[in-house]
Amino acid sequence: MVRPRKSFAQHWLRCQQTLDRIILSANLTDRDIVLEIGPGTGNLTARLLPLVQALVIVEIDRQLCTKLRQKFTDPKLHLIEGDILDTDLANLPLAPHKVVANIPYNITGLILEKLLGSIAKPCTQWQSIVLLVQKEIADRLTAKPHDKHKAYGALSVRAQYLAHCEYICEVPPRAFYPAPQVTSAVVRLTPRSLPVTADDPDRLDQLVRMGFANRRKMLHNNLSTVIDKANLGAILSAMNLSPHARAEELSLDHWIHLANQLPSPLGTGVREKFPI
Repeated sequence: MVRPRKSFAQHWLRCQQTLDRIILSANLTDRDIVLEIGPGTGNLTARLLPLVQALVIVEIDRQLCTKLRQKFTDPKLHLIEGDILDTDLANLPLAPHKVVANIPYNITGLILEKLLGSIAKPCTQWQSIVLLVQKEIADRLTAKPHDKHKAYGALSVRAQYLAHCEYICEVPPRAFYPAPQVTSAVVRLTPRSLPVTADDPDRLDQLVRMGFANRRKMLHNNLSTVIDKANLGAILSAMNLSPHARAEELSLDHWIHLANQLPSPLGTGVREKFPI
């Protein structure tokens, strides 16, 4: 018997009701080629395989790979033994175009960037991405300005620039073995092209990072090194926002408009990855 390993953050989904919700939200057809990340013992794999044209699974655990090869002999299944973060997704077998996965929570931010890309370099490979993640992350991905739980932040802006983010359902710890110490949730991310985009995506990416650097400060304080208070106040007022607004009060459209009003580049600094 293979036991879950803490080093790989393994929590295996065993709730059939949750598996049903994941499958339903993925909108699968027999023409779909799907990527599953971290299949574990194969509970989700078994549900996906009969519904799709082909399924590519990436698993880092050697013991689990052995078990998966024994459990699944369907030629539609393609198993890659390795780390998803080191896997070249653009050159996977059969070119999957959908992702359905219960991902390791300890590398959620890295996986999100792997799948979505960045504001400056979006990934256009996927039609849809259905993920089981920590509820806190699901809340941030789908949050809107003025969120009462303070979930709206840089992750929200970045993810929603790249994809339409939907909260599907909450998943309790008892749905897993072993039970994690946090509540989880299913989200669906649909990569998209916005009608209005940033003139300079790098500038928008950096502006969002700077704007949310200190949530307690007003925006004119966080952005004081790139725009003076009077100019920022005028731009905010033109968007029907208070000159004293904080970052969490700006919608995605506001951020894009603001970025398009500022000079490029904003300054030096390393681009931050998806903040978790």
